[in-house]
Amino acid sequence: MELFTHRLRLHADPSRVVVRPFHIAWAGNGGGPSRTERLVAEVLEMGQEDARNELEEVLKDFEARHWQTRRVFMTRYDEIEGLLDLDGADIGDVKRQLIGAYFCHEYSYAAAALMNPSAVPHFDQSGMPEGSMRILMSLRAVGEGHISSVAFREGIITDRQQLKLAPEPPFATATDAVGRGEMEMPAGPVTVYRHRDSTLSGTVIFPITEAQSKGLEDLRIVHFRHDDGSEEWIGTYTAYNGSQIQSELLRTKDFRAFDLVPMTGPAARNKGMALFPRKVGGQYMMIGRSDGENLFLLKSDQLGHWEDGEKILTPTYPWELVQIGNCGPPIELDEGWLLLTHGVGAMRKYSIGAVLLDKDDPSKVIGRTREPLLSAKDQDREGYVPNVVYSCGAIRHGDTLFLPYGIADSSVGFAFVPISELLAAM
Repeated sequence: MELFTHRLRLHADPSRVVVRPFHIAWAGNGGGPSRTERLVAEVLEMGQEDARNELEEVLKDFEARHWQTRRVFMTRYDEIEGLLDLDGADIGDVKRQLIGAYFCHEYSYAAAALMNPSAVPHFDQSGMPEGSMRILMSLRAVGEGHISSVAFREGIITDRQQLKLAPEPPFATATDAVGRGEMEMPAGPVTVYRHRDSTLSGTVIFPITEAQSKGLEDLRIVHFRHDDGSEEWIGTYTAYNGSQIQSELLRTKDFRAFDLVPMTGPAARNKGMALFPRKVGGQYMMIGRSDGENLFLLKSDQLGHWEDGEKILTPTYPWELVQIGNCGPPIELDEGWLLLTHGVGAMRKYSIGAVLLDKDDPSKVIGRTREPLLSAKDQDREGYVPNVVYSCGAIRHGDTLFLPYGIADSSVGFAFVPISELLAAM
């Protein structure tokens, strides 16, 4: 089977930064003022000229690196004002911006790694020439403290196996939850919004709830069609708080507002769930790894609740004997459901394989690759975690499979696979 790997690679980039809230203890000790109160008092006691000079120094360092920096500082000040019950009318814009600056910091969201991509058709296909498709990729970006967030990248794939990525904008912006207090992390579902002036390629979704506090990991996104004909983009990801994991849903219809919704049920306590792009036999279905070793077919009448399912795949070949998992949502073909898998073999070497499931009864395995499509080798072996290749979702484009994949938990590569050859190899 001929697999074409593209020469393009996406790498971690410490120059991609956003402004994030800098949290300082706001509860005082022993009845005294808190650090937040002390810091605000220090700014309020500054002379107006001193405050103006300090603000200009901050802006000289950071204004050219971020979008609407002064507005960001004012927004952060408003949160502090609400916390301390300040009177902004008596403070003035200069000191309010300076106070906001003291409660912000610059965060390099992809300084450590960029990995584990998932691809879907872009919601806007206007102007595409015949044979070309606009695509949207989600990526796991890892920054300071090994905290994972969701980044996006737009591009085009052509009928000649060409990949053209849209340029990243000079500024990156974080999504935000309107009206949310910054001093407390909410516990339940939350909706976050893309900045009105930001492209998707410049948008980052950061952890926002307590369950996500240490990372949003490995988004597997799918273009989902409901029975009534409506469409939305739904992703499954792992929320991590430093000690526990849970699976959650990202749901959006316009990529402006994103609902982040915890799932319930025994299966949601595990990683690596991947949703089918439509109901099958009147039920929602997912592929999951309920025991950390084998693959299961999960069925539910509700998108948000998942019980343990039926085991359908176990490690069989040498390259996957340690464990297997899915590499993204199943892809519908005339022949059945194409499911990409990952296997872990000796020396914890990762490989990507594929199986074909029955179209009407996905619990039935029709075919399976004996040899992997892609394995870690040569330059793909080196990185933060050696010998790993991993994908969170490929996309069908005509007779070809476009496969973005993570390399050594550090960077992202791309491959094109002829579907007919892939099926023949099973």
